[in-house]
Amino acid sequence: MLRLFILTNFLLLNLYACEGGYFSCVKKAKDSNTFQNHSLYIPVKNSKLLVYSKHKPKAKILKYDPFLSLYLIEDKKSFKYPFSINMRLQLGSALVTHKTAQEGRVLKNQIGLNSLAVYTAKSKIPALITSSCCSLEGIATTRGIIQKEYLQRFLSSAPATYADIGVRVKNEKGFVVVTASNPYLKNNPLKKGDCIVEFDGKKISAASVFMRRVLFSKIGSDHTIKVKRSGKFISFKVVSSQRYGGGDISDTFLEHKGIYFDETLHIVGLSQHFLDYGLRLGDQLLQVNGISVTNEEELLRYIENFKDFSSLLFSRRNFQFFVNIK
Repeated sequence: MLRLFILTNFLLLNLYACEGGYFSCVKKAKDSNTFQNHSLYIPVKNSKLLVYSKHKPKAKILKYDPFLSLYLIEDKKSFKYPFSINMRLQLGSALVTHKTAQEGRVLKNQIGLNSLAVYTAKSKIPALITSSCCSLEGIATTRGIIQKEYLQRFLSSAPATYADIGVRVKNEKGFVVVTASNPYLKNNPLKKGDCIVEFDGKKISAASVFMRRVLFSKIGSDHTIKVKRSGKFISFKVVSSQRYGGGDISDTFLEHKGIYFDETLHIVGLSQHFLDYGLRLGDQLLQVNGISVTNEEELLRYIENFKDFSSLLFSRRNFQFFVNIK
């Protein structure tokens, strides 16, 4: 009996070893029951499950990241061969489901919470991105790939919060360019069009790296940022604040004030402050300072131009009304 037990465990270890390639990762995902109802329940160390789901798991939730729809819950069955996150560079990876594995590579890295990574292989359901040794390289979602740096931080940090310095950025012609600036963040010195040159004395050449440094910094920490603006280099002192919007949450900067929207700018969340203003769930935003807006991108494009106050036009059952925000 003891000999049989040792032999069985030896075979399982070999099954999930690098020699098995991506086939062993498919087998591991199936054996661990990782794929459940268009959600991922990934066994990780210390008898826990890393969950990616659009629905709240029916289990004891240890941690929740609403921006990336990640949960950490207890693993009552305690799968013996949990997935690990290897932070070293991998030479290859594949998109893995409980049935297939498609080798691929990352075309674009994840830029913060709003722009997930782009991978060559595609899946119609949430899937794993793994190395040939079955270490997690990312999670494939309908919005893109949540890369391992974000998974590792979620598992290691408490609570699941992010820092913010009031800007959104993109890569443009070799520069990291500010695409939007939060007008409600007190003393925000950064403007749309600024080129980020340095952050805390380190040169910045990729938006993905810059956003990780900002998001993963300690809330309330001091930073120095150097930008190129109108041909001149300017340095500013900034303090990181709490991030309120992005990812699976609306990101219009009005979240900083306590107003959350769906894709068509209907209100889906409100702080008590705005309930006192007379706003209600379901109200639809139509204009900001006289300019019509229909989605988050348009709202972000115009809202920072009005730092003193914003006049917002809402509609409720064909009744329109204004709310002024300072």
